[in-house]
Amino acid sequence: MGYRILADLVVLAHFGFIVFVLLGGLLAFRWQWIPWLHVPALAWGGFVELTGRICPLTPLENSLRRAGGLTDYSQSFIERYVVPVVYPEELTQELQVLMGSFLIVLNILIYAYVVWRRRNRVLK
Repeated sequence: MGYRILADLVVLAHFGFIVFVLLGGLLAFRWQWIPWLHVPALAWGGFVELTGRICPLTPLENSLRRAGGLTDYSQSFIERYVVPVVYPEELTQELQVLMGSFLIVLNILIYAYVVWRRRNRVLK
């Protein structure tokens, strides 16, 4: 049971990291120091997506599931709703590159707006 809980926590952390990578730039509106955390996370997320690599959290989660005697997901809340977002079945290399490109473009736009907004405040 303990390994399953740890595996679920890894999935939640993985999901949280994905959300942070995707939208963490928005936090720069509130906290000016966030880019110091977000940009490296964004670089890692973009690298993983664009190169077809597997995030180290994936094998960790699988290892914990196996250690807990699990082979298939048992449809807990996390497994039913979070896991399919983190590990979509239809994920192909092309889709991964598209997602990585979207991730980078979205965050370039977010940071461009953050910089533009800050510059406009200084000029006023």
